[in-house]
Amino acid sequence: MGERRPETPAEADGTAQLFVALGKMVKFLRERKGLTQKEFGELVGYGPDAVSSMERGVRTLRPEVLLKADELLDAGGLLKEVLPEVEEAMAKTRTRHPEWYRSYAGLEAEAVSVYDYSTMGVLGLLQTEDYARAVFTQRHPPLDEETIEKRVADRLSRQQLFEKWPPPECSFVLEQAVLERPIGGPAVQAGQLRRLLHIGRMRNIQLQVMPTGRAEHPCLDNSFTLLTPKGKEQVGYMESQGYPRLVTDREEVRILAARYGIIRAQALNPHESLDLIEKMLGER
Repeated sequence: MGERRPETPAEADGTAQLFVALGKMVKFLRERKGLTQKEFGELVGYGPDAVSSMERGVRTLRPEVLLKADELLDAGGLLKEVLPEVEEAMAKTRTRHPEWYRSYAGLEAEAVSVYDYSTMGVLGLLQTEDYARAVFTQRHPPLDEETIEKRVADRLSRQQLFEKWPPPECSFVLEQAVLERPIGGPAVQAGQLRRLLHIGRMRNIQLQVMPTGRAEHPCLDNSFTLLTPKGKEQVGYMESQGYPRLVTDREEVRILAARYGIIRAQALNPHESLDLIEKMLGER
């Protein structure tokens, strides 16, 4: 049985293939220069996992990275030459999301604030590549390998939101059970927890954990997201069993915002939340 909402990614126009090809070029030039992924990442401002994703075409090679790489790797202007095509491909990125998700993806990409409450799993914006792949691999009905890789690439591409300047104001509240659920196994779970620590230490982000032991709770219904696109009013977004809903009614959005305020007040504060994650990793 096929999926109810098939994806229509822009593979036909060569967008995905472009980044795969660029990733191979950067890897070749990096290795020729004698740099490890970690060493190269430190020079361009990314971690080794991000560099690995870029070199495999899973994560978008942004123009500023290509500019730095051209000089650092002695590419002689080769990488600079493709910047117009890269910028055009990035403009098409949102078309790689499912039809039903595109309106939200467009709003998210231009958001100046993002607030999210997660109950079952880590929000896509915060997921590591391994965690995202585990989520899509475990999906039922099963997805084929090509679709899984497309979904992972699309999910990671959304994380470019954190690279904007000025950065968006973000608040994330996760149920403690989300952190304890070992999606993908212990190693993947540990990598995801470290990713959350990294994100939670960013100046524009507040990450909080809702303890399982709370006797009172203002929202036992579902996860939801509140975001404010630049120059527009705040909207809400939620999904239930694959059925999405974009909330634009002012009164409904107001209720969600009020509910989110109570959730934040009842959750551990950001410092306590990071301490808890560190304890789960055995680092305290």
